[in-house]
Amino acid sequence: MRSGKIERNTSETKVSVAVDLDGAGNAHISTGVGFFDHMLDQIARHAPLDLELTAKGDLHIDAHHTVEDVGIAFGQAVDRALGDRKGITRYGDAHVPLDEALTRVVVDVSGRPFLVYEVKFPAQKIGDFDTELIREFFQAVAVHARIGLHIETLRGVNSHHIAESAFKGFARAFGKAVAINPRAQNQVPSTKGTLTS
Repeated sequence: MRSGKIERNTSETKVSVAVDLDGAGNAHISTGVGFFDHMLDQIARHAPLDLELTAKGDLHIDAHHTVEDVGIAFGQAVDRALGDRKGITRYGDAHVPLDEALTRVVVDVSGRPFLVYEVKFPAQKIGDFDTELIREFFQAVAVHARIGLHIETLRGVNSHHIAESAFKGFARAFGKAVAINPRAQNQVPSTKGTLTS
């Protein structure tokens, strides 16, 4: 089973994440941030992976700590689920449209964290959600899952559409990258022989 579970408890947040990379897209998510829950659900359904996630954060301040700490815990759970990364495809890419918005996402499950993020939002907020927090989430995921992640929105005028195409694009590209390669199930896809250090 390629699964991982993380409990992250700080003075700002309490986060519990369980992920199964070979799941069917089942999700039970509660962060107290409605739009963010909707985006996390997109990851589970379109990767697909099973995701159990709860977070209680200092939302009386704002959603920043909750979103960032969910990204950290999700990334750590993914890293744990990947184990030695043997047999994975390693690379994945996707172009995902949502109406007028189009986002390109490329993932390298390399063991080397890096984020290239070229996404612009016409609005600072989607409902009560700050669009700048989307970068914080993906930065935390990239660092703690130890993946190379490129997200670039090619076009879009509606902030909700842009965000959703980015999350769905991540899901599709990530799902491809962590899928088992049937031709190399017992091999680490690296000339170094490792993707964990």
